[in-house]
Amino acid sequence: MAAERPWGQPRGMAAGGVRWLVAALLGPVLAAPRYRPDWASLDARPLPAWFDQAKVGVFVHWGVFSVPAWGSEWFWWHWRGEHRPDYERFVQHRFPPDTTYADFAPHFTAHDFQPREWAQLFRRAGARYVVLTTKHHEGFTNWGSSVSWNWNSLDMGPHRDLVGELGQALRESNIRYGLYHSLLEWFNPLYLADKESDFKTQNFVLKKTMPELYDLVLKYKPDLIWSDGDWEAPESYWNSTSFLAWLYNDSPVKDTVVVNDRWCNNCSCHHGGFYNCADKYKPGTLPTHKWEMCSSIDKLSWGYRSNMDIAELMDEASIIEELVQTVSFGGNYLLNVGPTKEGVIVPIFQERLLALGRWLDTNGEAIYESKPWRVQMENSTDTVWYTSKGPAVYAIFLIWPQDNVLKLSSPTSSPVTMLGFAGTLKWQKSPGKGLLITLPYMLPSPLPPQSGWTVKLEGVE
Repeated sequence: MAAERPWGQPRGMAAGGVRWLVAALLGPVLAAPRYRPDWASLDARPLPAWFDQAKVGVFVHWGVFSVPAWGSEWFWWHWRGEHRPDYERFVQHRFPPDTTYADFAPHFTAHDFQPREWAQLFRRAGARYVVLTTKHHEGFTNWGSSVSWNWNSLDMGPHRDLVGELGQALRESNIRYGLYHSLLEWFNPLYLADKESDFKTQNFVLKKTMPELYDLVLKYKPDLIWSDGDWEAPESYWNSTSFLAWLYNDSPVKDTVVVNDRWCNNCSCHHGGFYNCADKYKPGTLPTHKWEMCSSIDKLSWGYRSNMDIAELMDEASIIEELVQTVSFGGNYLLNVGPTKEGVIVPIFQERLLALGRWLDTNGEAIYESKPWRVQMENSTDTVWYTSKGPAVYAIFLIWPQDNVLKLSSPTSSPVTMLGFAGTLKWQKSPGKGLLITLPYMLPSPLPPQSGWTVKLEGVE
């Protein structure tokens, strides 16, 4: 029996013809391209504009590794994977005999976790997006994953949906939400069996990794997926391109979601959305592809360490310098904090975030929604950096000149103002080329930051 024709469809017109006609009549919304599950197609997807405009984000590493709070978030691997003596001694001295990593989970309580307070802190820090570890390489999920039985934050530890609670608070504060997710799990038996087969079997991917990724997208509708744990296996194992094709074509966030580049063992810096390339990546020159630098206030760890020392933390000047250099080269800056097992962001981390926020309150015009200028740094020095926005160029100088005169060789003459300072600044042409700008004798703020002031040059060439 011939299939019944849809109402109103002329004889002989194929369904594809109808789709073409509808698309032609209703415009590009219905005619959006379908992405194929291959890198050539996926890499051609335009990056949603919000990400480049946002510039500043906060990274949060939180999990069972926050319980020992020692060494780093790779605690389990250093202890049981590498059997490092210092980690074995630490456990022997601090925990009962025969302690296993799973024994730490009940102590991951999140008793003091106040998601709205976190969101308020991140907003005051100037963050336009926040990325939370939903699952690190330890495999513990910070939401009630149905394929992570008894190793998730609903069944163990907090008995709370940490991913959902933070997401709701961030959205109430109008902050974009990113979800970090590790593809691999160090000690998952399914993963170890696949690894033993030289990744010819995919039981772990089909039963664990992919169900969780789809679940995260459908349940929390993230603005960003920050993938990690990709380095041991090829794309043919991870099925990354199939997932990304669904994400871009059919998911509830297909038009807004952004992803990074850690989707297979040769993807980093080559495939995906924006590029991370490596942790704390600094390109040195202007990249041709949108990128992000992730950095951590604690220079030795991404997860919380109870024994960290002040000398091991980034100071305010270092944070501002990294931000400015990153944005001048067209990147986003993702600054990490590690909360305690109770869910506290310790005061020293709060202080650093709030200092960044105060700097951005004055200088954010030169950061948010900016673009790289034709010159990124002044005369190959690392003390004056440029950004641009429309007809304006911003020169951000990290050291206040002793004679109160800022020398810029790259721009030509234009009206000059200073962010945070009322009125225009006097300037003159330099005897060689460029400008000599006379800075205020009084700094623009009664409590100036250690580093980073901005002059705005309008109509500059």
